[in-house]
Amino acid sequence: MTKTTDAPAGGAAAAHELDALPIAGFKGTPEEIERQWYEQVYLGRGDSMKQLTLRAVLMGSLLGGVLSLTNLYIGLKAGWGFGVAITACILSYSIWSGLLKVGVARTPMTILENNCMQSTASAAGYSTGGTLISAFAAYMVLNADKPMMSIGLMMAWVFCLAVIGVTMAIPMKRQMINVEQLRFPSGIAAAETLRALHSTGTKGMRAARALAIAGLAAAAGKFWSEGLVLIGSHPDLVKGETILNDKLDKFQIGNWVTTFNQKVFGETWMHRTVMLSYEPMFIAAGMITGWKVCWSTMLGSVFAWMVMAPWLQAHTMVDIAGHATIVQVAGAYANGTPFVPTAGGYRAIVTWLLWAGVACMVSSSLLSFGMQWKTAMRAFTDMGSMFGKKKGADDAMAAIECPSQWFIWGQLFGFAGLAYLGHITFGMPVWQTAIAVLLSFALALVASRVTGETDTTPVGPMGKITQLTFGLISPGNMNINLMSANITANSAACSADLLTDLKSGYLLGANPRKQFLAQFAGIFMGTVVTVLSFRLLVPNASVLGSDQFPAPAMQTWRAVAIALSHGLAGLEPLKRIFILWGAIVGIVLTVLPMIFPKQKHLIPTPAGVGLAWTFHWYYGFLMFLGGGLGLILEKKAPKWSEEFTFPVASGWIAGESLMGVVTTIWQNWPGLAKAFFAR
Repeated sequence: MTKTTDAPAGGAAAAHELDALPIAGFKGTPEEIERQWYEQVYLGRGDSMKQLTLRAVLMGSLLGGVLSLTNLYIGLKAGWGFGVAITACILSYSIWSGLLKVGVARTPMTILENNCMQSTASAAGYSTGGTLISAFAAYMVLNADKPMMSIGLMMAWVFCLAVIGVTMAIPMKRQMINVEQLRFPSGIAAAETLRALHSTGTKGMRAARALAIAGLAAAAGKFWSEGLVLIGSHPDLVKGETILNDKLDKFQIGNWVTTFNQKVFGETWMHRTVMLSYEPMFIAAGMITGWKVCWSTMLGSVFAWMVMAPWLQAHTMVDIAGHATIVQVAGAYANGTPFVPTAGGYRAIVTWLLWAGVACMVSSSLLSFGMQWKTAMRAFTDMGSMFGKKKGADDAMAAIECPSQWFIWGQLFGFAGLAYLGHITFGMPVWQTAIAVLLSFALALVASRVTGETDTTPVGPMGKITQLTFGLISPGNMNINLMSANITANSAACSADLLTDLKSGYLLGANPRKQFLAQFAGIFMGTVVTVLSFRLLVPNASVLGSDQFPAPAMQTWRAVAIALSHGLAGLEPLKRIFILWGAIVGIVLTVLPMIFPKQKHLIPTPAGVGLAWTFHWYYGFLMFLGGGLGLILEKKAPKWSEEFTFPVASGWIAGESLMGVVTTIWQNWPGLAKAFFAR
């Protein structure tokens, strides 16, 4: 450790700056490894520097709450979410630097305060919302004819899930991070970002400025696209709707794009979503996601919406009354009901296409997980080490590591809450909740290790394994199937997220106990913000699966629950064919890179191909543009790309998503308020 004197005003604690992060790790016995870290990294930093402060937790809660809206919005649109830790680090640094300049703040945040801040933000912005766009959304659709779950019950369920997931990582941390020193690449990236911000202030401020400019531009563009009509609009409280300003409607970008689509593509292709859409956040998402996934998604989009959708429309028919259920021609007149050909639309077509996409993603995920059986075995064989007592720097390490009692009490609290809520809400027996929690620990253990080695958290496979298990334990009960898998998937996501954050702290010399408390604090804000926002954006099930919110994750969970409940024999023959071919494609695309490793960059990813069958064609097209743009920048301007691609893309996604949330609530607030307060 050395002392430096060139830290910026906003970058704090330069005197404790590490020359380089200990990414390579330490060697020796477990006791020697822990002692080396304690003496060379922790002492002089974690034992003396500010970390878990009120301002760090408040800043993390605020940023995490705001960024949770971003993940909620893009999750309803495209079915996934992005980690918020790095974005929160950049925002926190820039905000606090600004407060220092104007004299509102007296002292800069230390690097370890910002590390605790990003843990709080990560919990609030990422660990609590994933379950809403998947399992909860699927539950709403499957129970559309029943009263909505109350807000209080939703908050209680989400909070208990988060408590179980966060505390579940406690016994894994010391083994996976301290002893085995798994990489957790996203954790390394966050630590490097913090180190760069606190050692080179000019670079950090440039990144923050780029993020802010991109966010403001995206928000302005979104308002221009959808929000102009809200200026001068007025609510009709009787009808529960907003009367929009028609005079400004013609100036909206969205209407210009619609006019262009009608002239260039025509109504027939537009019904298949083969058109353009002003949603540049998906271009930004493509820049972050990467070129291979993006071109794979485009390939799936072309085949799904430009080949199979026209075939469906030509060979199937829809109820003349307008019901969005396509039936096979052979059975069109089976019940004497008149049917006519129809152009169809996204909601009608996707109810068929999604079966191929879901089968592709599920078969690939399960096969990939199965091929990582050595990782799974290592996870289970390490269980004894996790709970065993470590020697060496035992007294000193025990004082800063999370005690095992926290794990025990957290699991008991979460289990008791979920058992009670599951019984009164879903009719789920307590013993089934116990099985779900026990299975969650085993699968979260595996998921966390996979994340540590590959930086990919297999949340999907974890949920599907539980769905398959409860398909046998409680056949025919779709609600129990969904919510038990919800426990497992959320536990896997929360555990892996916490361990990724703890990896950042490990590299920076943070106190793990204080960082855990910061992460735990974040789930309070995350629970409140995500649940309330979800209920405002999704007042009823009719919004889900629509053009506004395709909710691909919901489509996947719902499809698997239906298939396991009624059995494949209960599905239409065409859907069974789609499932078969989708599964074959998923398996083939998973195996081919192993057979032809040198050509694996030419083989599409099954996740990208399958996802394209569940959302609009233009999402795949926009991501394709973003992936291509990111690749060009990486090749032509590598230094600029390294410094600005992530901040600009993250800022754009955040700005457009937040404005999308604002305009949606603003436009629909009379009806939303009526439905919201009626519950």
